[in-house]
Amino acid sequence: MILAILSVVNAGRSGHNERMTATTVSVQGEYAQTPEFEKKLDRLAEVAVRAGLGIKPGQELLMTATLDAVPLARRITEHAYKAGASLVTTIFADEQSALIRFRNASDASFDAAPSWLYEAMASAYRSGAARLAIAGGDPSLLSHEDPDKVARANRATSKAYRPALELISRHEINWTIVSCATPAWAAAVFPKLAPEEAFARLWDAIFAASRADQPDPLAAWQAHDAKLHAWADRLNAKRYSTLHFRGPGTDLRVGLADDHLWLGGGTTARNGVYCIPNMPTEEVFTTPHKNRVDGRVTSTKPLSYQGTLIEEISVRFEGGCVVEAHASKGEQILQRMIETDEGARRLGEVSLVPHSSPIASSGLLFMNTLFDENAACHIALGQAYANCVKNGDNLPPEQLAAKGANTSLIHVDWMIGSNRIDVDGITSSGASEPVMRSGEWVF
Repeated sequence: MILAILSVVNAGRSGHNERMTATTVSVQGEYAQTPEFEKKLDRLAEVAVRAGLGIKPGQELLMTATLDAVPLARRITEHAYKAGASLVTTIFADEQSALIRFRNASDASFDAAPSWLYEAMASAYRSGAARLAIAGGDPSLLSHEDPDKVARANRATSKAYRPALELISRHEINWTIVSCATPAWAAAVFPKLAPEEAFARLWDAIFAASRADQPDPLAAWQAHDAKLHAWADRLNAKRYSTLHFRGPGTDLRVGLADDHLWLGGGTTARNGVYCIPNMPTEEVFTTPHKNRVDGRVTSTKPLSYQGTLIEEISVRFEGGCVVEAHASKGEQILQRMIETDEGARRLGEVSLVPHSSPIASSGLLFMNTLFDENAACHIALGQAYANCVKNGDNLPPEQLAAKGANTSLIHVDWMIGSNRIDVDGITSSGASEPVMRSGEWVF
């Protein structure tokens, strides 16, 4: 599961961004004016508010988005007010302004972050506001920027965002993430298509994955949510102590936290509101034990991390800790990511996703974690979810840590599943049972 994290670090290659800015209006204007598009966009907004957030009357909503997402943000604002929201506040990020920072700011700038903004966000959540993030952007924005500046800016943002992140990871509030197609993202996913066609194809893929293209999206989400809960219930009944992943370049044993819980689909936040945090979602997930992960694992899809693509990740764990990490592309960023803090070298999540999921079946590489993590089994370095431990929402940090839950400034999901990966569940007695074969559920 990907956390609803606000990034203000986006930047990119000057020439590329200038071209995308110049074509944005024409690309969106040509496709986004059709009645069919307008209907699906409205359905996506309604799904985000009513199925994703489950916003309740009188509740405030804090939303973040890029400027490309203004049409969707406005639709979500409309549906939030219709659902009874008392106030909707949207914070927009501008990639071009961030690019100016990377090209002109002093070196000291990259150790700074707007703590006042994140403190205000945390204050809003503590006061009961819901959280919605609209994701989307160029997966390679920072690929040609100074890796040291990128890492420092990311670290500063992660530290400043920590008070808000803790409230989200503990599910104190109802929150969700949805996506918006952008010309830059569409060009990355469909590099051989004309901009207009690529933009339309990406929007259609988002609508399909989010079930906004179905006659009754809310009913479709209700049925899908029930299926995910059924998978989680079966795994909870098994009470495996360890998962064993095997496949090309992978022989990994992931010990599970004491009193771990498998979750999938929606959850009831501590404020009593039922929400589906990620849209789309095809996963069931739980908390690994931070000290009981051993072996080697190889990524099966690129990781888009804060505007940089990291490809062919290969990591070796000993006693829960990453002791060796390599990548064919973006290795400097990977190394700096796992150096964020001690917890960045340990797992905070393990998720199972069948290879036959709709997102995997689409055959698309989205280069966006919200989508790609729902096409394959994955693990996440960093922060664990408290609600993936029995009574975890009510336990203090030291007791969660004693059960194996990890703590970190980051939470970064990357994909390790495919149709060539087998997963076994190992019981406390040491018996091994098949869970997945060739990427599909055995049960």
